[in-house]
Amino acid sequence: MYAVPKAEYMLRHPERYTDEEKFAFAMKIVGHMKKRARTETLVYGAENIPDDQGYIMYGNHQGKYDALGILLSLDRPCGVLWEKKQASRFLSRQVCGLINGVAIDLTDIRAKVRSIKEVSDRVKDGQNFLIFPEGGYADNHNELQEFFSGCFACSQASKGPIVPVVVYDSYKSMNSNTFEKVTTQVHYLRPIYYNEYQGMKKPEICELVKSRISTKLEEIKNCEREKKVI
Repeated sequence: MYAVPKAEYMLRHPERYTDEEKFAFAMKIVGHMKKRARTETLVYGAENIPDDQGYIMYGNHQGKYDALGILLSLDRPCGVLWEKKQASRFLSRQVCGLINGVAIDLTDIRAKVRSIKEVSDRVKDGQNFLIFPEGGYADNHNELQEFFSGCFACSQASKGPIVPVVVYDSYKSMNSNTFEKVTTQVHYLRPIYYNEYQGMKKPEICELVKSRISTKLEEIKNCEREKKVI
C-alpha cells in the first residue's frame, strides 16, 4: 500500500508534522480500509461532541471496524486506547502511531495501570481519546457485554467530559463471512460533565455510561424492527 512508507516516515520523524497532519493522513488510510470493506456509516448526534479539548469517548465494542467508523466521523484528532495485540497488526500499528494512540496489554496488570495513567495524562494535556470499556469483542453483535470499570479512572483523573458512543451493526463490517455492502451507525450521546460524576466511584461511573449506551442501543433496535415491519 502506497501510504505505508509515508506513514512509517511520519512515525520516524513526528516532530516534522502537526498532530492534525498525522491524524489526517491516518484517516486517509482508514478511509481506504473503509472503502475496501464496502462500508457506509451513518452518524448521529455529532453536535454532542464538546467543542473544548480533553474529552473521553466510551463506546460499545462489536468488531474491527468500530474505532475506524468513529474516527472517520471526527473533525479533530483523537487517540484510541487500543488492545496491544490489535495495535501491533499491519496498518493498525501505523494508524495507532499516527493518531497518538496508546496500546494496552490486558494480560499484564502493571502494564494496564501504566497505559491508563498515560491516557489520563494526555487527556489532561488536551488530547481527546476513545476507549472501549468492554475491552474486546466476540460474536456479541448488537448486544452489550460486561464493562470493565478500571478504564474510567482516566476520567476521574482528567476530570474532562465523558461522551458515551453507540455503534450499531458495526460487527458486520470487515467480517470475512460476507462481501456485501454494509451500513453501520454511530450515535454520539449527550456528554457527561465532571460535575455530574464528581465523587462517584469507578463502578458507578461505569454503570452510568453503560446504562445510557444500553438505553440508546435498545431504542435503535426498536426503530430498526419498525423499519422491517413497514
